[in-house]
Amino acid sequence: MDEKLKTTVEKAKKQSARPTVSAVLPDGSLAEMLCRLEEHRTLFCVWKGNEIRYETNLLVNGQRLVPYSPRNNLLANEVVLFPSEPAEYGTEQELVENIRAFVHRYVDISPLFEQIASYYVLFTWVYDAFNELPYLRLRGDTGSGKTRFLLTGGSLCYKPIFASGASTVSPLFRILDEMRGTLIIDEGDFRFSDEKAEIVKILNNGNARGFPVLRSESVNGREFSPRAYTVFGPKLVSTRGFFQDRALESRCLTEETGGRKLREDIPINLTAAYKQEALELRNKLLMFRLRNFGKRQIDPALVDRSIEPRLAQIFVPLLSVIEDFEARNALCQVARDYHRDMVADRGMDVEAQVLEIIQELQQEPFSPGLAVKEIAERFIARHSEDFERKITPHWVGGVIRRKLGLKTERHHGNYFVAVSEGPKLVRLFEKYGVDTDSGDLGDSGDSVRKERGEESPQGLPLL
Repeated sequence: MDEKLKTTVEKAKKQSARPTVSAVLPDGSLAEMLCRLEEHRTLFCVWKGNEIRYETNLLVNGQRLVPYSPRNNLLANEVVLFPSEPAEYGTEQELVENIRAFVHRYVDISPLFEQIASYYVLFTWVYDAFNELPYLRLRGDTGSGKTRFLLTGGSLCYKPIFASGASTVSPLFRILDEMRGTLIIDEGDFRFSDEKAEIVKILNNGNARGFPVLRSESVNGREFSPRAYTVFGPKLVSTRGFFQDRALESRCLTEETGGRKLREDIPINLTAAYKQEALELRNKLLMFRLRNFGKRQIDPALVDRSIEPRLAQIFVPLLSVIEDFEARNALCQVARDYHRDMVADRGMDVEAQVLEIIQELQQEPFSPGLAVKEIAERFIARHSEDFERKITPHWVGGVIRRKLGLKTERHHGNYFVAVSEGPKLVRLFEKYGVDTDSGDLGDSGDSVRKERGEESPQGLPLL
């Protein structure tokens, strides 16, 4: 072939090639990128029907897919890690035990969190079979082992993206969108409020499929065009404190670090050996992914209706990949503990304090109904000193209407909680942990009904 023509053909091939790390091909086979840095080589592992083949490129619908170059900065600097080849792992339980032994060898965390982390690592390799997922989070002060866990535990996850080295948050959106892997991030590395806001945006949108982050980008250096970035995927996060957003808190499986003396057998410094061990485990986990891709699904029988729906939503996907009965029960107990903590936290809110007064009025035998004025007066008498601002009946009424979502109605110049809100109050009492054992919630508003000449909910005249 003429040298000039050959050069033109090669150039055309390069222009039409699209770098890819993972793809489901039209025939249903699964392609995963492998990285062999010691050979300065990347390639695809293609799995179909229990058979593996290796390809340097793939032609899909007229487009050529190629693996990222081993000279790519993200690969060369180990920002994103890949397996080098699929490897046998024995049984699933043996694989989990190998993961747990690796984590135990390098990190000092509680036995329960060791178990959770081991299954979470397994979960990351099949996460794309689910529409919701939890995050794994360590919370503690500096020097409590958070970074060590991110390094070691993160190195086992599916396409881990070590983002702590990012000088700004901007590259993370593109990397997450391209790699679709596991984000490993330390919130403390992003100190400015606008950067933290971007991280929170990723975390808020990243636990459920279908909520990309929209960013405006320049096109040809002229006009700006919105671009949607997919941020859905597993995440390992370390923080020093709590997230201000309770909804975000509820998405995290959290371990408190630094509460005890470091185990004597934990190595102070990491050597190259841990990287080789991690690579061997990633190779086994790749085989797990190949064999289980498309087979792991949500098990509706695992939904615990006694806990918050949001908690059930994030726990069930993880429970669905756990086959060990004892491990599954342990995680179910964690979910119930989280539920109790959430209810207890809400119990300290203004809303809970207002609900306690509402319940108190319901239980009084001759109460004229749930008058907003009476609720406000009792709230001011008990809690006004807890606030820097002046507490007024109007403000308390706002809590009742806007925060608790209770309808009010006017009668004889006074506002009352609407009689129809009885069932909603039952749910609110349960949500905020207000004890309902000592009163009949259905009796609320009977005095108001009597004054109006209405009947009770049972259809009996009020005496």
